[in-house]
Amino acid sequence: MPASTQPDVMDKLVSLSKRRGFIFQSSEIYGGTGSVWDYGPLGVELKKNMKDQWWKAMVRMRDDVEGLDAAILMHPRTWEASGHVAGFTDPLIDCKTCKGRFRADKLQDARCPQKPSKKPGEAEQCQLTEPRMFNLMFKTFMGPVEENASTVYLRPETAQGIFVNFLNVQQSSRQKVPFGIAQIGKAFRNEITPGNFIFRTREFEQMEMQFFVEPGTDMEWFEFWKAERMKWHEQLGLSPGRLNYHQHEGTELAHYARAAFDIEFDFGGTLGFQEIEGIHNRGDFDLSRHQEYSGKKLEYYDAPNNKRYTPYVIETSVGADRVTLAALVNAYREETVEGEEEGRVVLGLHPSLAPIKAAVFALTKKEGMPDMAHRIASDLRAHFPVDYDETGSIGKRYRRQDEVGTPFCITVDPESVKDGTVTVRDRDTLKQERISADAVRGYLSERLPG
Repeated sequence: MPASTQPDVMDKLVSLSKRRGFIFQSSEIYGGTGSVWDYGPLGVELKKNMKDQWWKAMVRMRDDVEGLDAAILMHPRTWEASGHVAGFTDPLIDCKTCKGRFRADKLQDARCPQKPSKKPGEAEQCQLTEPRMFNLMFKTFMGPVEENASTVYLRPETAQGIFVNFLNVQQSSRQKVPFGIAQIGKAFRNEITPGNFIFRTREFEQMEMQFFVEPGTDMEWFEFWKAERMKWHEQLGLSPGRLNYHQHEGTELAHYARAAFDIEFDFGGTLGFQEIEGIHNRGDFDLSRHQEYSGKKLEYYDAPNNKRYTPYVIETSVGADRVTLAALVNAYREETVEGEEEGRVVLGLHPSLAPIKAAVFALTKKEGMPDMAHRIASDLRAHFPVDYDETGSIGKRYRRQDEVGTPFCITVDPESVKDGTVTVRDRDTLKQERISADAVRGYLSERLPG
């Protein structure tokens, strides 16, 4: 894995996210819930934009991928068939001294919570227990009686909902192999060592697509989706120099996988390059296992060639929270501004992701400027997420919008009231352009991707 050369901006992002309404710690007034986060007014827009861009690329722009929204609660046999009940475990070690818990296979990366912080086991008084296996699934009960017969699980991944609906979707949509099924949804993992803000959490969202192909064509499709998914990340503005592939080999390769690559992003600092998406050739493992455990045939009938087979699956799986964090890290920058001492903080988000597309300002609260600014903002709101602000100096208002990633600021001044023109300022270039107020909507439409 290449070493990170990027600065560590995570602490700054955590502070900015709370201050500007992107992300808050869950249940903060009660002291917070460990590694669970709430998305605020701007954060929910940013994450929704990310999910919309994925859905557009994977479903709307393709005729060979169908959408699905499977339930979180599934029949418990689902997780037996998938191997999660027996095998979805991490080795857990407890420290009797500091009461910390660590993954036994990640001790080299762990740090003791006591100060001065050391690796678990390094301090003389440190006493570590023997490793024991810990299942990462959250277990609960369905119905009024808490007994084994009513045990259900919060799904640890969204993929199984796709596999059990393979024939439902294929037959109802009349799709022919090769075709895919995509969905976005919540998943839950009782992680031993979550952390790094929203990078690893116990409740998260996945954007997954399972592409069903004829055996023998699987590696060709694997290479296709591997390239397509990297292209998507680059199109959303993630710097190519901060992206790379990581191939799974040897013991890292899952037992069911015929091939696997991660797309990694350089988060900077100690986190460095980490997975934001996985592309896997799962073979026929999933459909075969569900066929075995359910007793239902999950084969595809190829009518033109009069043959039946169990399709192989190419999976693309993106962590919605992780890629949102990657977009924030990638976008964060601090700049000096000519003629100003304090400089500015900018989120250079791709316009398609920016939670606010344009901000409208009245230079002062007099001479009819607020009325005109409100009319412009009202007109634009039917087409774009827009903010209106008339508080503070114009410089401070610009800085607030820079910090949340707003691409354009529109200012109504005394000249505007006289001749119907406004000033449009570009977030990245700082250039200002004078245009007719009637032309603002068209101006933004040309520069803001859908």
